[in-house]
Amino acid sequence: MPPILLDTCVWGGALPALKEWGHDVIWSGSWDKDPGDAAILNTAHSERRILVTLDKDFGELAILKEMPHSGIIRLTGFRATQMAAAIHHIVTTYAVELTAGAIVTVDPERIRIRPN
Repeated sequence: MPPILLDTCVWGGALPALKEWGHDVIWSGSWDKDPGDAAILNTAHSERRILVTLDKDFGELAILKEMPHSGIIRLTGFRATQMAAAIHHIVTTYAVELTAGAIVTVDPERIRIRPN
């Protein structure tokens, strides 16, 4: 499974469940300070981590500003307690597309994949 970086806005309680399911995952909410979206996206890419966020700004950085990335998952409409299971499902089901640089937008009703 590809490694994951959870953005600060993703519920930190998802971290233990993802680790228990075998994911190499870090959460930017545990960092000393928020370095900003561009730096978070850069860190995820430099470490070859899929970035998981609730924030649409990362898609704009990747698409409009053409910042390199190693896959982005944007969650919308999930309760905090649903996030870990949703992330696990998307990462395991769409690992090939994500590691190729896809942007995946997920809500409880549908999944949209924008290939790289």
